[in-house]
Amino acid sequence: MTDVGLLSPGAHRGAAATDDTAVLQALLDAEAAWVAAQAGAGLAPAAAADAARAAARAEDYDAADLARRAEGGGNPVIPLLADYRRRLGRLDPDAVRFVHRGLTSQDVMDTAMMLVVRRAAEPLTRDLCAAQDALARLADEHRGTVQAARTLTQHALPTTFGLKAAGWLAGLQDLEEDLAELARPPLACGGAAGTLAGTVALFPGSPDAAQQALDLAGAWAGELGLDRPPHVWHTARRPVLRAAHAFAAVCSALGRIANDVLLLSRPELGELREPAAAGRGVSSAMPQKQNPVLSVLLKRTALTAPQLVAQLHVAAAAVVDERPDGAWHAEWPALRELARLAVAASSHAAELTAGLGVDASRMRAHLEASGPGVLAERISAALAPLLPPAADGSTGAQQVQAAVREHATDRQALEEALLRLAAGTTLPDGTPVDGTTVAGLLEPTGYLGAHDLLIDRVLERHRRTAGSPPPAARPTPGAPA
Repeated sequence: MTDVGLLSPGAHRGAAATDDTAVLQALLDAEAAWVAAQAGAGLAPAAAADAARAAARAEDYDAADLARRAEGGGNPVIPLLADYRRRLGRLDPDAVRFVHRGLTSQDVMDTAMMLVVRRAAEPLTRDLCAAQDALARLADEHRGTVQAARTLTQHALPTTFGLKAAGWLAGLQDLEEDLAELARPPLACGGAAGTLAGTVALFPGSPDAAQQALDLAGAWAGELGLDRPPHVWHTARRPVLRAAHAFAAVCSALGRIANDVLLLSRPELGELREPAAAGRGVSSAMPQKQNPVLSVLLKRTALTAPQLVAQLHVAAAAVVDERPDGAWHAEWPALRELARLAVAASSHAAELTAGLGVDASRMRAHLEASGPGVLAERISAALAPLLPPAADGSTGAQQVQAAVREHATDRQALEEALLRLAAGTTLPDGTPVDGTTVAGLLEPTGYLGAHDLLIDRVLERHRRTAGSPPPAARPTPGAPA
């Protein structure tokens, strides 16, 4: 039995951090680091720690065989321990006695899953940073590229593609706290019943055994580059939910970008186009097609993630006693799949944004095709206060609105109608309302609001953070916590 992502196209982009081999390596790293932590506390010889690390290579183990044998105990830690002890015994027989002592399977499994979370955060964050750089470039280059803003699927007002790209960028910038959660997941250490009794027993006769047990758990966290938790979380599953929410937030933010690209790259619009690559976007039956596959896969991910998060909430709500009876087990595939999807999505997004094609002329043409009615808000704001009530009692605003409705698609006719309405009026500065005034009111680039300032604010935030280390930067294994 294998899972190579056949039903999850693009999953290979996150395989190094999230596949079964990566999970197996995380389990082995957790066990080896525990021996190293004991060695650091004087509870095991340094040679035992060296041997424990040497025996902890995933490629030396049969993951498929471990998966089959995991059924017997309900988790992969139990059969892995048997194989790990056997391999370690060939390197250093004395080191075997330090493996897993004081721990329970859940300590190792939860800690390994948090390692997977942290390791997945590294490529994810790197690719999101690349996507942000690309979006910053698009926002600046296209700050003057006008297009129709669409609300409820309809043309609303003029905007610029630069502001749209800045909006996408801002959505990724808002993930900073979520990425920080992924970068600092906590260690899990509680022992068989969440009391740390087995760890305390490693310090027989010591009056400070309880504190020493906590310190040993902290040293284990330092070996793995994980945070030291404030409490035992065998049945308080907030760390899992935090990680899940962070992965899902990434998927949602990237799904928003994909939705816009999918819409604007439709042939009848053609305002955007995905970067081309050999073999990408092909159709099995229609060779003329170039499908926007990167955006399709991003949308797939955004649609899938919420259900996985829901599964984890269901599991967290079903926890009982001091160790869960099935709810814990239900978490593993959902959390791993979220990590795998989010890593792949960030890679897809980096590629999409780096090569996204923008057709400024099509954007302008579609805006102009919507007619002068798209500037109704501006026209009314400028002219309605200047007009006296009409003979039929209609207000200035009603007169302007009627003219715009009647000539919403005919610019010349609307100009003439507005000139008739405004004949003899002057602007607040005393300038007569003439043909130049009305023509200016119908120019889309004159009604873009604070778009330049809004873009600049997003770009300034990007400049402040672009040179900072990504939030996924963590201590290397073996470094102090």
